[in-house]
Amino acid sequence: MTSRALSGSSVGALRTFAYWIANGTVGLPALEGVDYWATMRAEPSLMEQVFAIFGNVLRVDEAGRVVNAKDAERRASAWLHQYMTGVLAEPPFEDWEVELHGPFGA
Repeated sequence: MTSRALSGSSVGALRTFAYWIANGTVGLPALEGVDYWATMRAEPSLMEQVFAIFGNVLRVDEAGRVVNAKDAERRASAWLHQYMTGVLAEPPFEDWEVELHGPFGA
């Protein structure tokens, strides 16, 4: 089996998403005024779930270019908004979106 590195486009989308999470600007304007950062530090599983959703929704084309980074951000942000406010996301999350995959190819 041949392994393949993530494309630069995929790494760039992940890096940008991580930056927005860390500086508190992910999901704007939907998360405007929602102070999620302290909760993420106190509850690491929240960050785990948000990144899982981002990765599960993210899609690439045949050349490895990300084709839906904003959609992936929107769905991850919707989970974060739902978690922080109790307001259910629309549309509701599907099982494949929130699935937590095993670490390191497990």
